[in-house]
Amino acid sequence: MAAPRTAEFVDAHGIAIVYDVYEAVGTARGVVQLLHGVGEHAGRYVRTIEALTGAGFHVYADDHRGHGRTGIRQHGGPAKLGRLGPGGLRAAVAACWQLTEIIRSERPDLPLVLLGHSWGSFLSQMLLNQHPEAYDAVVLSGSALRTPRDLNAAPLNARWKGPDADGLEWLSRDEAVWAAFHDDPLTTEVPLLTLFGPIEAARLYGLPKRNLGHRIPVLLMVGRDDPVGGPRSVHKLADAYRTRSGLDDVTTLVYPDARHEIFNELQQDEVRADLLAWLDARIPAKS
Repeated sequence: MAAPRTAEFVDAHGIAIVYDVYEAVGTARGVVQLLHGVGEHAGRYVRTIEALTGAGFHVYADDHRGHGRTGIRQHGGPAKLGRLGPGGLRAAVAACWQLTEIIRSERPDLPLVLLGHSWGSFLSQMLLNQHPEAYDAVVLSGSALRTPRDLNAAPLNARWKGPDADGLEWLSRDEAVWAAFHDDPLTTEVPLLTLFGPIEAARLYGLPKRNLGHRIPVLLMVGRDDPVGGPRSVHKLADAYRTRSGLDDVTTLVYPDARHEIFNELQQDEVRADLLAWLDARIPAKS
């Protein structure tokens, strides 16, 4: 995979948002806008990006407000990584929309797929509610129905708690993933509620918009042992997209034994293959 082009834009609050652009291999058939989760950054998705570019998709992936390279510059160092800063969650959503507009201006003739993981999937849900006409497909990984009952706010590693617990068992069964996260200078293990505070965290709650008025396929991918929402919550989200939003192409894939980061799980090759197969059926490769 070729090295990405790194660029930036300035949001409404004067914060520079850093993003990467990975070019498709061969003839491009679409674009993927990738939204990462809380406490991490876009660089953790290299293998998935490689699969997407190899399948003919350009990929745009930013480090969100307060996160990764954006956060280091915003806060002047790593101590406050994960804190959103002025404008909070609404500003983070607005910045993701700015990137969507950049993509649409640079690639106006290509279908655009929104792919969000965890917090990125909640941002994606909000973007879909606000701008359903902008996206041609949406993929949500490690997501949940955004209600207090269906989105787990408790310690996410509680199921694996013990004297020998690493603390990141909830992410994946692969211990190498835990070690890499611990050692990554662009990640933080501070919980979301501490990073955002109760008021901004409460802004995460919301339901799929009624009658979106735009037919768009949605893929929901979740590990069976994901403590953030898990299959029960994701099935309720799928039902909401069908019954509230009026969508008729909603697919849910549940991965046995997998935890939160399915793209970093032991069956990650299967997960990526499923993603590409789903995309193939909706955004065919150009002959």
